[in-house]
Amino acid sequence: MKRQKNRRLGILGGTFNPPHLGHLILAQAAIETNDMEKVIFIPCAVPPHKRISGLASAEHRLAMVQLAVEGDHRFEVSDMEIRRGGVSYAIDTVRGLREQHTGMELCFIIGADSLKELHQWKSINDLLPMCRFVTFARQGFAVSGLKPDELKLGPVWGARLLEDVVGGREIGIASSDIRHRVAEGLSIRYLVPDAVDMYIAEHHMYTR
Repeated sequence: MKRQKNRRLGILGGTFNPPHLGHLILAQAAIETNDMEKVIFIPCAVPPHKRISGLASAEHRLAMVQLAVEGDHRFEVSDMEIRRGGVSYAIDTVRGLREQHTGMELCFIIGADSLKELHQWKSINDLLPMCRFVTFARQGFAVSGLKPDELKLGPVWGARLLEDVVGGREIGIASSDIRHRVAEGLSIRYLVPDAVDMYIAEHHMYTR
């Protein structure tokens, strides 16, 4: 009898300030390389690990993510962190998703820069057994030479996390660069979906 594969759900969190084509390419790569059924985009309310100047309102960021994924049945958007309010911690989000999607394997999608900071995440020792972390290479953050102990989470978890590092194409698009281009009056075409480009223009976002 053929063993049934675990159904996998990808989680892609972030500020999405604004969402760009790099986010969509990352989500697609996660689905293709890890056999996920879909990826849920979750805009945060307040980012826990960094403070961003010029952070657009949660309402705007949610609307832009919804526009960005519109028409792709593989992608969904959740406002759970925005509705929860306050600082958005992954442990709270994963607990909520486990209740909503029982029987599915949760896969938290992160970049290589976040992998080295995981040991600082709230309740990380509780979080690690609750979901799988899928790490993607990111420009400027080499992981090929990393050793398990360097992740500061013990040799077992360190080795497991490094096994789930995905190489391949790195997309050099950053939300901060997009905000800078808008402020300078430069085009952001080919960096964000057309609908997001129009939304930013219509609402006069990220201007000086």
